[in-house]
Amino acid sequence: MNCWLANESLLRTKRKGPMQVVENLITETARAMSFLSRLPVPDRFFAGHDGSLSRTVAAFPIAGLVIALPAALIVYAFSALAVEPVLIALVAIALQIMLTGALHEDGLSDTADGLGGGRSRDKALAIMKDSRIGTYGALALILSVAIRVAALAILVRDLSPPSAALAFVAAAVLSRTLMVWHWSFLPSARSEGVAASAGKPDSDAVRTAFGLGTVMTAILCLLSLPFHAWFVAVALGIASTVIFTRHVRLRIDGHTGDTIGASQQLCEIVFLLALAFIV
Repeated sequence: MNCWLANESLLRTKRKGPMQVVENLITETARAMSFLSRLPVPDRFFAGHDGSLSRTVAAFPIAGLVIALPAALIVYAFSALAVEPVLIALVAIALQIMLTGALHEDGLSDTADGLGGGRSRDKALAIMKDSRIGTYGALALILSVAIRVAALAILVRDLSPPSAALAFVAAAVLSRTLMVWHWSFLPSARSEGVAASAGKPDSDAVRTAFGLGTVMTAILCLLSLPFHAWFVAVALGIASTVIFTRHVRLRIDGHTGDTIGASQQLCEIVFLLALAFIV
């Protein structure tokens, strides 16, 4: 009898295994959305949570997809209505910035100021921590918005409405996947700060993020773009993140919350720009 009960208990545990995985992924996706955007997330997902993002990074690609959906729907709907491509791109990028609270743009701006104006590691980190914006940061923001708007406008002009919308989502998924790579590849440059307090990404969570990000990006691109176009764009997006990460290692010997955000921006810019040149 006891043996039967033990076997039954084991079977129930096994049955609950896949469901538990799904529940955990939903929870981490909600936490990732809360961290990466201004979208409202129910408090129940944070019950007993210590604030660490070590496991949450696994869901960054999914969160990227969800966060990009409203802007992608704008791209699709306005394109179908034959609205001017530049206006569509400007509204979509503006909405995306609003939904993320300009989180990644802030990181790009601070990183540009720090790496551009700080000659030493300590000086660069001090500048990046300063809330004031400098010349390098202002130029980085202007160029980031301008290039993304121009590139997206070209995609809206040259692709069908569904393809342009899916390409925009693919950029969001890929860039947030590579954020995790930048974060996990480098140690923290500071003992305090957002990145340090969030914790080091868990190795299993990093592998999950890479797996999900790869599959999701490939599916989105296959549904919307010629193979040669998305293959080159993805390769250039990865290369830009690798080069940037190595440069950050040489300059400040580690990541910060700002460089993590900057890596997302750089990848998204390069991906969209590459597609604009190719399609």
